[in-house]
Amino acid sequence: MVTVVVILLAIIAAIFGIILGYSAIRFRVEGNPVVDKIDALLPQTQCGQCTYPGCRPYAEAMASGEAPINQCPPGGEATIVALADLLGVEVLPLNAENGEVKEGKTVVVIDEQTCIGCTLCIQACPVDAILGAAKQMHTIITSECTGCDLCIPPCPVDCIHIVPVEQNMNNWKWPAPNGGHAAPKAS
Repeated sequence: MVTVVVILLAIIAAIFGIILGYSAIRFRVEGNPVVDKIDALLPQTQCGQCTYPGCRPYAEAMASGEAPINQCPPGGEATIVALADLLGVEVLPLNAENGEVKEGKTVVVIDEQTCIGCTLCIQACPVDAILGAAKQMHTIITSECTGCDLCIPPCPVDCIHIVPVEQNMNNWKWPAPNGGHAAPKAS
C-alpha cells in the first residue's frame, strides 16, 4: 500500500514537472515588457542627452526606478506625458541639465571648406551619421542625422552648424490631435 502511494505521488510529480517545464518554454517572456513599452515611447535618437548611452539603457533605468522620466530633450513634453501615463507617475518638467526642446527637427551640416579632418565629430556621433577619414573633409549623411548636436562641441574649427529640416512631402507629419501631446501607444 505504501509503495502504491509513493509510485502514485511520483507519477503526479512527474506530470506536474512536465506541465511546468512546457509552460516555462511556451509562455517564456523575453526581456522586460515594461522596458519594451518605455523604449517604444522614446524618440530613438540615441543622442545620450539623458546621460545614458542610448534610448534602451535609459528605458531600462526608468523601468528599474533609477532614472526620472524627464531627461529626454528630443522627446520633449509629449514623451514625458506619455511616460508618466504608462508608468503611473507624476508629469515632471524637462530637466534643463539634459538640454532643451527644439521647436522643429534639426540636422547638422559641415562647412567642408573649413573642415580639417580631425575625426573628433565622427567619434562623438552616436548614430554614425558623419562620413569622412582622417585629414580628409567630412560630411553629414542627413538622412541618418538625429540632430542631437553632440558633434558640435568637439569640433576645434567650428565648422559644424545646426540647420532646421525643411518640411516637404517626404517628411511632413500630421499634428497630434490632442493639443500637441502625443497619445500613448496602445498596448
